[in-house]
Amino acid sequence: MTVIRVMAVDDHPLLRDGISALIGAQTDMELVAEASSGREAVDLFRTHHPDITLMDLQMPEMSGIDTISAIRGEFPDARIIMLTTHAGDVQVSRALKAGARGYLLKGLLRKELLETIRAVHAGHKRVSSEIAAEIAEHATDDALTPREIDVLRLVARGNANKAIGAELALTEETVKSHVRSILAKLGANDRTHAVAIALKRGIIDL
Repeated sequence: MTVIRVMAVDDHPLLRDGISALIGAQTDMELVAEASSGREAVDLFRTHHPDITLMDLQMPEMSGIDTISAIRGEFPDARIIMLTTHAGDVQVSRALKAGARGYLLKGLLRKELLETIRAVHAGHKRVSSEIAAEIAEHATDDALTPREIDVLRLVARGNANKAIGAELALTEETVKSHVRSILAKLGANDRTHAVAIALKRGIIDL
């Protein structure tokens, strides 16, 4: 019987313990390594070459997406499943572009983790239905430009248009025009609403 060798990457020991208990009860899986940071994950991947890596999206220092890129830069065939607490469609798209083969909400681990590991190991892609619905809902939206995302990040930090202009070397009028475009694209009523939507969808993080 093929035993699927799994590595868990998460900065919360409790979550790793939960994953360890779920996998430990399976005859066709084995947890071969645990990492609490992206850098540690890259090192342990080199040592253990796991069949499946479970990767937390938000970690200090190096995000899950950066860690996927680093691992797949060295090991293009790495099969990585992203774990996250919320279904932000932009973050999901970034993770899938970086090479994630699965995407799972942490709230569904008990229900869907083992099935997702087996599916990705068998060569399939697997995304939670909640996340798939979120992606579909925004599939036809106009994406924000990189400059609009810069402006939105500074709005999220509480900066007024004048301060944003000074920071990005733009006129106040140009900043206003970017903010109007951001509100229209996100379907937001005002700046605070735009920031809330962008955080939920993973366009920016604080």
